[in-house]
Amino acid sequence: MAEGSVCASEKSVSQWYVYMLRCADNTLYAGVTTDCVRREQEHNGMKKGGARYTQARRPVVMLWSERCKNRSHACQREAAIKKLSRKQKLQMISTQ
Repeated sequence: MAEGSVCASEKSVSQWYVYMLRCADNTLYAGVTTDCVRREQEHNGMKKGGARYTQARRPVVMLWSERCKNRSHACQREAAIKKLSRKQKLQMISTQ
């Protein structure tokens, strides 16, 4: 996981995060989770799970994450991020 990321590896009750990965083909992937470390492992095939999109684009690296107040807010934030251009996403990552 990228340095400066807010995602914690320790579990906390209903703590949600929105995150962004960089795939091996240099594409960006956004998602939500309660555990960034576990989710990155799932995307990389180390644990069962992970998105179909990332299965063919391994390895992935977590570049960015942001803590959200609940699942609803995390999903709304994810939707907003997915509407951004690649340039805007990279700018957001670099300013963290």
